[in-house]
Amino acid sequence: MDMMEQLNAFWPIILMVVIFYFMLWRPQKKQQKRRQEMLESLKAGTKVITMGGIYGTIVSLHDDHAVLRIAEKTEIKVTRQAINQVLGKKEEA
Repeated sequence: MDMMEQLNAFWPIILMVVIFYFMLWRPQKKQQKRRQEMLESLKAGTKVITMGGIYGTIVSLHDDHAVLRIAEKTEIKVTRQAINQVLGKKEEA
């Protein structure tokens, strides 16, 4: 009987842990995985938006940074992590 009383006392905590897993931890891991896949799939010519809201086209990629063309004859260097969203595939030349 003592074991059942302890289980009854801890079931709300167990329920909160399960809810925490399904509502917070699991979706966050999925989002991190999608972002990592997006960053790994970047290629020269891809149109992107940075975290700061700058629209540009990737000119070149390096291990830790990318060079973006934001206007004709204007290029900037940003970290790969600063790229927030991919807009489209390669530009047609």
